[in-house]
Amino acid sequence: MNKTIRNNIIWIVLLVVGTVWVLSKNQKSLEYHKIQGTIFGTIYAITYQSELNIQEDVDKELKRFDYSLSPFKEQSIISKVNRNEEVELDSLFINVLKRSLEVSESTKGAFDVTISPLINAWGFGFKKGEFPDSTQVETLLAQTGYQNIKIVDGTIVKEIPELTINCSAIAKGYAVDIIGDLLESKGITNYMIDIGGEILAKGENSKGEPWRIGVNKPIDDELSQNQELQLIINLTNKALATSGNYRNFYIKDGKKYAHTINPKTGYPVQHSILSATVIADDCMTADAYATAFMVMGLEDSLQLIETLPNIAACFIYEDEKGELQTHLTPGIEDLID
Repeated sequence: MNKTIRNNIIWIVLLVVGTVWVLSKNQKSLEYHKIQGTIFGTIYAITYQSELNIQEDVDKELKRFDYSLSPFKEQSIISKVNRNEEVELDSLFINVLKRSLEVSESTKGAFDVTISPLINAWGFGFKKGEFPDSTQVETLLAQTGYQNIKIVDGTIVKEIPELTINCSAIAKGYAVDIIGDLLESKGITNYMIDIGGEILAKGENSKGEPWRIGVNKPIDDELSQNQELQLIINLTNKALATSGNYRNFYIKDGKKYAHTINPKTGYPVQHSILSATVIADDCMTADAYATAFMVMGLEDSLQLIETLPNIAACFIYEDEKGELQTHLTPGIEDLID
């Protein structure tokens, strides 16, 4: 190799390295911004590093999501499905339902998107019901069951016409993933998305550190005024979702009824878990399993987690003395301060 060629190669290498360094420096110099709004009856907040204003794009994507999966909108796809009207399913609906059915299978029915009639009957849904008796519970149970729905050639098929679908226990998580895809498409790599407590964190925060996510202490708090933290999780390139019974409950005749309904029995669950926080690669998965674990209880949840790749969890529960205890599964201990 003659001297001229060697010098040219060296110059090209230096040029590439210099360009990469400049781009890296410019990326780190970009400011972090925060946008927020409301969707699905809750608050969303997004912190991200970029010079772009993404508010309009985010709102547009969330409205598209709302049109597909909101049971509160009469003209949404899911509402039409529930009324047995002919409707073309979009990719959002199909993806959520397919994932829901997968989680239902893996949890042996602890997760089930067809139980909204029971949720309503117990007074926790968007239709407030009266306190149901055993006959009502049995009647409603007969109108549920994830095994009775499937998608065939892009069309929903329901074995029971009265069956309805409510994806609230997984849809927020999927919405977080969709917004994450939006940010990635715009070249944004450092961000944290929070929709009603379902979170996706990528890259690093403004201090150059992992994102710090607080998990609330599960103290009875119907008005969501308590912000005392049980622990803080350092999160990056992962999703997190928490499900708990300490905010949505009521007391009747001296007995506490939590909002988590067991799809197998039709009754609110009665066990020691107060909250389940799940970390996964995507927020849709974290959201669904957090709900399922609240149904399953601690022992069954721990057994299932051993079979699930890339899933970690933190369970906060009450021991026999009524004191709060924390159980961390492998993979999560190193993330906690």
